[in-house]
Amino acid sequence: MIKRTELIVMVLSLVLGCNTVKNANNTQKGAVIGATGGAVIGGVIGNNVGKGNTVLGAIIGGVVGGAAGGYIGNRMDRQAERIQEEIPGAEVTRVGEGINVTFSQGAGVYFDTNKSDIKGTSVETLNKLAGIFKEYPKTVILVEGHTDSAGSDEYNMGLSKLRAESVTNYLISQGIDASRFTTKWYGEAQPIADNATAEGKAKNRRVELGIIASEELKQEAMQKTKG
Repeated sequence: MIKRTELIVMVLSLVLGCNTVKNANNTQKGAVIGATGGAVIGGVIGNNVGKGNTVLGAIIGGVVGGAAGGYIGNRMDRQAERIQEEIPGAEVTRVGEGINVTFSQGAGVYFDTNKSDIKGTSVETLNKLAGIFKEYPKTVILVEGHTDSAGSDEYNMGLSKLRAESVTNYLISQGIDASRFTTKWYGEAQPIADNATAEGKAKNRRVELGIIASEELKQEAMQKTKG
């Protein structure tokens, strides 16, 4: 029998192998997984990746698959391209039927030490992002805050909360519907680089966005492609 963790790894490899291409077109790849298979895979991964609340888990957990997934992927391709065009510093990755955008210290949105206010070039970046979200209203957005390991766990959790909420609130202030947002924070619990180095810490001080199809877009995709 295949252990549960091994099954998750196998399925995740299948999904990412078919559906993840950084900075590239995913429309056709988004249609590889069948509608039923996509739903099953999305459920498995969405409930098990990381702590079940990561950007990746949210994106894969929302997989529709089949022709409808290809329809959604086409729109995500266009939105990802717009983000890359307007915000060159952002790390934009197309994953399945969604988009993962990472802003770190040197990539578009940054915060002063121990601060959470939006200012400087971060304002320009988020203004551009808000404009793109207005162009693509049928998406929902997960905002996650993360820190490096400097300071106590409790302090970093609070700081990541303030920073994530600052990004969400700023985008709402620019006219994006508040109902489109889910905001989460993890402190230092989910590093993507080595906290033993200054470079690694800079990468870990980040805000990540997950952009996925709204229920309205999913229904539109099903109707346009007849499921």
